[in-house]
Amino acid sequence: MANASEPGGGGGEAAALGIKLATLSLLLCVSLAGNVLFALLIVRERSLHRAPYYLLLDLCLADGLRALACLPAVMLAARRAAAAAGTPPGALGCKLLAFLAALFCFHAAFLLLGVGVTRYLAIAHHRFYAERLAGWPCAAMLVCAAWALALAAAFPPVLDGGGGGDDEDAPCALEQRPDGAPGALGFLLLLAAVVGATHLVYLRLLFFIHDRRKMRPARLVPAVSHDWTFHGPGATGQAAANWTAGFGRGPTPPALVGIRPAGPGRGARRLLVLEEFKTEKRLCKMFYAITLLFLLLWGPYVVASYLRVLVRPGAVPQAYLTASVWLTFAQAGINPVVCFLFNRELRDCFRAQFPCCQSPQATQASLPCDLKGIGL
Repeated sequence: MANASEPGGGGGEAAALGIKLATLSLLLCVSLAGNVLFALLIVRERSLHRAPYYLLLDLCLADGLRALACLPAVMLAARRAAAAAGTPPGALGCKLLAFLAALFCFHAAFLLLGVGVTRYLAIAHHRFYAERLAGWPCAAMLVCAAWALALAAAFPPVLDGGGGGDDEDAPCALEQRPDGAPGALGFLLLLAAVVGATHLVYLRLLFFIHDRRKMRPARLVPAVSHDWTFHGPGATGQAAANWTAGFGRGPTPPALVGIRPAGPGRGARRLLVLEEFKTEKRLCKMFYAITLLFLLLWGPYVVASYLRVLVRPGAVPQAYLTASVWLTFAQAGINPVVCFLFNRELRDCFRAQFPCCQSPQATQASLPCDLKGIGL
């Protein structure tokens, strides 16, 4: 960036610097406010103390930390470049900021991959998910695994990194190695593989839901029953489900020999009922929207990095590179907005926990629903 004191360029440079600093400040405030508010909502609302929301809490906290660590450094670099005063960050500072950017980027990618796998298990294998993966230990293991893998993936650019470049947006850029280095290409290929695997998991989940919604012709095969247990090819399974849930009478149905019925103390539900299925589908839509936005906002910068590694360093225009870097900054504050747009449960909990943020018209509209809930 040219010096603001040069003749004929002071006004334009000052205006450009003001717009850039204002935009970065807005992104920083929106990211911190949204992610902190979302974290407080999950911590305070007991109905959100479940594994999917624990993973979402970790993702939002990581986005807030990334905005707090990267955006002030970019603002400071922009002011130094415009004023031509002071020295740019040294090699250690550039490596540290590059490490933090890569760490948070890979953490989000690995965590979204784990979330996609758990969403598939929650719908395709709900009994296994409810018994083994629905608690906080599974969420804690996924979070620890995501941070460990991100740490392992982010260390090579720091240990073998180069300088930060001449662009003031470079301190938080993803790729800080010399262009054409073999490690830079592997770094980008790993990120592309993780994001691609996440979308393949959601595609498999979409095929699973579509296959289960196909209408098949009914086969009227009579059921077999000697003592009102109704088993065989024509049985609907209702009698077996009632017996398994603890409501059966008489001897054990032949098809259920060896299965222990649920007693009075074993009231945990085993089947995915319609309301639970709708809740899991809403969570899947919300997490896939977050994953898709991650791809769209990080995609331009990854493409630019591929061109710089495979073609030549000057193959990417500086305006495109700057815009792609700023899109990655926007990703740090957009997740809370997506969550509130795609999840009705979060909106209801937000209105309950923060009534001061609710308009009087919305409060009056929700009053009849509250009266209906208590039987009036």
